Amino acid sequence: MISMSVTELAEATGAAVLLDPGERLVGDIAIDSRKVGAGDVFVAFAGERSDGNAYLAQAARAGAGAVVASAEVPAEALDAAREAGCAVLRAAGDDCEEFLLRLATHRRDAHPEWLVLAVTGSVGKTTTKEMLAAGVGATRRCHATRGNLNSLIGLPLTVLSAPEDSEVLVCELGMNHAGEIARMAAACRPALACITNVGTSHIGILGSRENIARAKAEVVSGLAAHDGVGPALALMSSGDFTGFIEEGFCRPAGAEVVRVGSGEADAVRAEGVTLDANGCARLTVRCADGWSREVALSLPGRKVVDDFLLALALIWRAGLDRDAAAAAIEAMEPTSMRLDVREAPCGARVIDDSYNAAPASMASSLDVLASMETAGRRVAVLGEMGELGDEAERLHGYVGAYAAAKGVDLLVLIGDELAGAMAEAALTMGLSEDAVERFSTVEEAVDVIGPVLAPGDLVLVKASRASGLDYFVRGVLAR
Repeated sequence: MISMSVTELAEATGAAVLLDPGERLVGDIAIDSRKVGAGDVFVAFAGERSDGNAYLAQAARAGAGAVVASAEVPAEALDAAREAGCAVLRAAGDDCEEFLLRLATHRRDAHPEWLVLAVTGSVGKTTTKEMLAAGVGATRRCHATRGNLNSLIGLPLTVLSAPEDSEVLVCELGMNHAGEIARMAAACRPALACITNVGTSHIGILGSRENIARAKAEVVSGLAAHDGVGPALALMSSGDFTGFIEEGFCRPAGAEVVRVGSGEADAVRAEGVTLDANGCARLTVRCADGWSREVALSLPGRKVVDDFLLALALIWRAGLDRDAAAAAIEAMEPTSMRLDVREAPCGARVIDDSYNAAPASMASSLDVLASMETAGRRVAVLGEMGELGDEAERLHGYVGAYAAAKGVDLLVLIGDELAGAMAEAALTMGLSEDAVERFSTVEEAVDVIGPVLAPGDLVLVKASRASGLDYFVRGVLAR
């Protein structure tokens, strides 16, 4: 929530004031006109599917304290705002992303007492963020990124929605292009951060994994010490770009690197990792200062151990209670559509991991499928992955080959050419033709596969969000 005059809002963001009724603005930031409440500031993004500027008058009539345009404001909207006592501004350069970032920076400046922790990476950042928020929240008033609001729009909304009495902000930073994480980090100024890994997500945009590593490492540029905490960056010691990031980014910036993993030299390390019948990890975690604890994680998969170690590293460096944090993380429930194991009426268990996918997370989820005990078949329902550019066919082939190597009993592939690449690779790796099914649409897959699932079957559902495989989950759970 913000509380400021229209003049202060304009000074903080560089926006031009077109109409100022003189009322103080006290409300939230809204980017959807349908969700505008009394006193809110509606920011009108000119999106590809919907132009928020067409809803300025509607937002004013709904009680907005101010509307921020990203184009010339129609006379109708000005008249509606004047009648409703609503301020009207126009974003500098008609850039609403920059408007929000500047406003978030202003809010952050007003709260130097906030300790900010940031999470980025190709895979696992949302799980790490949720673990970090749960651990921090055990002993501090914590405000964290909601869901997947980790973009140039989502990060400012996280900062701007933080309660005044927050002590710690946990911010997730995602990106599509180089330079985006640097802009977000400059706005939230974390004292501590972690990079979960460097994968192939967005390789079609950035061109190489080294460029992806550079983009993720931009978080270092925003690190700033806070009351003796940081600046520091936690990294997996096993990461093939860990040394590159440490030498090229952390050392020149004077940021400490906290390595985590399973080696004796790691500052935070996991020992004796085992997986139970549900694929959940049991381990001993140790820190370099001698602290240790037995931990039983409630989320399935070996990969979440890495996420846990990174979260714990930041909690330790923040000077927070690690025992309380670990206990809170142990009690976490799965996030919707992220390795969420659910029972279908037919008796099959469905591992809903349909929120998003990249090659590395596909492999990690297939590992979960292979590690969990089941009395029936292991079924992998996979859709296509986006933003892989010229590497798409090759990387989809790797996923198909990996599925075959993990010994799935039935591989269900949904999509077109790239689903075909997965199928071809799986068959090449020895999966029998009667163990591979292909469908053009999710609806077809539900109609054919749903009725043949049986008690004891274990079904992984995984794809990029655009593939819409959450429909498959809903269809199976409704039968």
